Amino acid sequence: MDVVAAVTAFAVILPAELPDKTMVATLVLATRFRPWPVWLGVVAAFAAQCAVAVTAGGLLTLLPRQPLLAVTALLFAVGAVLLFRGSARAAEHEAEEEREYEQRVAARPASGARTAAISFGVLFAAEWGDLSQLFTAGLVVRTGEPVSVFLGSWLALALVAGLAVVAGRALLRRVSLTVVRRIAGSLLALLAAITAAEALGVHLLG
Repeated sequence: MDVVAAVTAFAVILPAELPDKTMVATLVLATRFRPWPVWLGVVAAFAAQCAVAVTAGGLLTLLPRQPLLAVTALLFAVGAVLLFRGSARAAEHEAEEEREYEQRVAARPASGARTAAISFGVLFAAEWGDLSQLFTAGLVVRTGEPVSVFLGSWLALALVAGLAVVAGRALLRRVSLTVVRRIAGSLLALLAAITAAEALGVHLLG
């Protein structure tokens, strides 16, 4: 396993997902149902989506490497721009997403298994085409380490879900979502620059 690839994936995905709909959806589910079955269902959904992302990234590595790295660098750069642009409205956007999921998820008695299944379904659907999924695939393209990227991405997502279940709104009140998004944007901008250099044959990391 490549520890650097795993740590990079963790460091990129964690701040990108903290103010994301992933955390909001988990927070809403945890207020509707028992928290731990919610967390189990959510992390299972993340495992499935990370598997999809690393598989897609692995298939993409079969294409010519240099053009693929250029496209990956562009993906990271676009992600950085989106995070920077959305940073000013991060708190407002989070509130809108919370209202949306509150309307979608009705509170009703449910067994642990049913709660986990509902949580799995909500998060599995929410993560399709999400930035974290695209970033995970892009990291596989860049590193060629699908297992390490899977582990780093999944652990970051599982931590976000755990924070939502345990801390929830208290965390969102204490943490500046604007700052978190800007940190994530900065990391992606750095990753875009490194990947672009690699596409040109310059290996900044040795």
